[in-house]
Amino acid sequence: MHRRQLLSLLPAAAASTAWPLSGAARAATPGLLPLRFTLDFRITGQTSPFFLAQAKGYYRAEGLDVSIDTGAGSVASITRVASGAYDLGLGDISALIEFQSRNGDAVKAIFQYYNRAPFVIIGRKDRGITTDFHSLKGKRVAAAAVESTRRLWPMVERKLKLGGNFFEWVTTDFSVRDNVMVRGDVDAATYFHDSAISLFARMPPAELSVLPYANAGLDLYGNAVLASRKLIAEHPQALRGFLRATTRAIKETLAHPEAALAALKQREPILDLAVERQRWGITRGYVATAETRSEGLGGVHMAHVGRQIAGVTETFGLSSAPTGAQLYDLSFLPPLAERLVKA
Repeated sequence: MHRRQLLSLLPAAAASTAWPLSGAARAATPGLLPLRFTLDFRITGQTSPFFLAQAKGYYRAEGLDVSIDTGAGSVASITRVASGAYDLGLGDISALIEFQSRNGDAVKAIFQYYNRAPFVIIGRKDRGITTDFHSLKGKRVAAAAVESTRRLWPMVERKLKLGGNFFEWVTTDFSVRDNVMVRGDVDAATYFHDSAISLFARMPPAELSVLPYANAGLDLYGNAVLASRKLIAEHPQALRGFLRATTRAIKETLAHPEAALAALKQREPILDLAVERQRWGITRGYVATAETRSEGLGGVHMAHVGRQIAGVTETFGLSSAPTGAQLYDLSFLPPLAERLVKA
């Protein structure tokens, strides 16, 4: 399962693989509360602040023993939290809307990490593609069949009144997406913006046009920290401590990323820091946006949430829609003054 998938929740993982918060099977540091946190994908610069908080002891200072594992997509993150296998997860809000429509609000977002979803289409300038979405008309655009950037394209079509079948989708696997772009088999391809570093390593960015969905006027929130209703009810202070430590680490990474990148390298020695530095350079633009000046890190604008719920419900043909209050519980956020950053 890929991080960009937005599929219905699959049956929960076997209970034998779970390390729930209350379980005795997990060896934890005496005096600290164990929390198991699943990422949505690999360990990369995109999530370096969480490793900074871990490496600098910010979680431990809050009385928490936090372990961080790699993920297998937003749907998998939601499944892991819903099943009790993980206490916390990182997953896409659009995926959570789809999940809640079919399964109720057993999993809720408690901190908005990506203030804007990094959904983009990247096109070749030599094929006439500019930063204007209208330049995609009649082009060939590569995407995996289940990728969220592709599945949410109808929202861009409606917003810009482009009409259906604006361009031709070329279904391809994630593993060959860069190849078809470099060879020129297609004119453009969909990406999670910060995952396009692999393409930029093979094609000079000056030869490419990046079209973020946010530039189409879509206020889509991306990945958020997720928690189960059970954890919310039983350990509210642990959640407050986790978010306090995480917010501190994000602010430090935004100001001076090198310490976070060093913590990332310590956890995953095989990583190329030059690549991850570039990746974080893109990620930071989606974590700290103009909206962050007013809502702060982790916060959301409920009017935008309502529009995203309506758009996802229409696009996916959902039979019911969650409310903003069902989707989020932001009562564990640190005070606004502690979450404000210069975007």
